[in-house]
Amino acid sequence: MPTYIFSYRPAKDFDSLADPSTLPAWGTFLNEVIAPRVVDPGRPVFEPPALIGEVGASTRLGGYSIVTADDLEAAVSMAKSCPTIERGGGVEVGLLAELPQEHPAEQMRSQLAGA
Repeated sequence: MPTYIFSYRPAKDFDSLADPSTLPAWGTFLNEVIAPRVVDPGRPVFEPPALIGEVGASTRLGGYSIVTADDLEAAVSMAKSCPTIERGGGVEVGLLAELPQEHPAEQMRSQLAGA
């Protein structure tokens, strides 16, 4: 089954720690929407990231999750439930490529799994 990355992009001025509804909304999204298909629930990003290329002037990187879905349409359908959208942000959904075993990233992944 294909694997997708959800890159959460909250509004630059949104303070998740100041909004008491944030944690329950994320709990619902993670437990009810993506839990059945999650590969990596990800981690939030609180420190300012390095920006390379155009990433949207009104947003910042807020975190990520890696999930499986039948196709892009199914992944997008899941992402539409993300609480970031209701708070002025968005979600980037991208298909993660399958790499051949000889690819350096796959060799690194194998080494890390064996460590």
